[in-house]
Amino acid sequence: MAERVQVDEATVAALVAEQFPQWADLAVSRVRPGGWDNRTFRLGEALLVRMPAADHYAAAVEKEQLWLPRLAPALPLPIPAPVAVGAPGHGYPFPWLICAWIAGDTVAATESLDHVTLAQDLADFLLALHAIDAQDGPAAGAHNFHRGGDPAVYDGQTRAAVRALGDQIDGAAALGLWEDALSTRWGRPPVWIHGDVAPGNLLVRDGRLAAVIDFGTCGVGDPACDLAFAWTVLADEARDVFRQRLGLDDACWRRGQAWALWKALIVVAGAPGVHTHERDLHLRVLKRLGVM
Repeated sequence: MAERVQVDEATVAALVAEQFPQWADLAVSRVRPGGWDNRTFRLGEALLVRMPAADHYAAAVEKEQLWLPRLAPALPLPIPAPVAVGAPGHGYPFPWLICAWIAGDTVAATESLDHVTLAQDLADFLLALHAIDAQDGPAAGAHNFHRGGDPAVYDGQTRAAVRALGDQIDGAAALGLWEDALSTRWGRPPVWIHGDVAPGNLLVRDGRLAAVIDFGTCGVGDPACDLAFAWTVLADEARDVFRQRLGLDDACWRRGQAWALWKALIVVAGAPGVHTHERDLHLRVLKRLGVM
């Protein structure tokens, strides 16, 4: 795995002052908890700076600048609004993005959230996303880690993780779920997908979903990858509401399980740089999937 770039407030301030002098006087502060794909900083009260953490995340800058303004008008909730794109400099090697700040707390940081209401709000957002014309959108590939494509691209990783975990999990059940999902395909036209529907990418205010952020893995294809949230966060009742509201077929849900399984397996098996709380979350996923 490529080494991730570390960026501090002083570097961001220097880049902003040099390339966008109109914002040179705005305070720069790191957003915590930080993201995995990007180093994120608040710029003044109204702006956000996102700095890709490694080369393979940098392609998202151009993609988000191009597509987010086209997607936003058709969606029921705010998404990031690009304001400017910065160039490498001051020792930082990648292009970077300035967006409008969106107020809210992440689902990951919010306690006592009604997950049935969250499931309804998220399903409505995804249905609106699926309804947007996807004809010219970016197909699944390396740019978005194959989200929207066939989970079989991660077959080797999945089987290696099952072997590594040994008797910590029910390996036969895990591989049975995985192989069953891989026997299915999305047979309809491609739709827009977010690609990383995760607790840290959903903002809430007053108990309701208020915005969806970080579209770096967006693209067009099979929506199954966005269903993994049903097992990473939602309990039984909320998961059922999410499924019924989306109205996707059984095969799509099986592939959604496969995406959740793959991620949980590689995290629990010891993906580098993973925090303890992230590992604990994915242990719960394996239990919900019935493989532990």
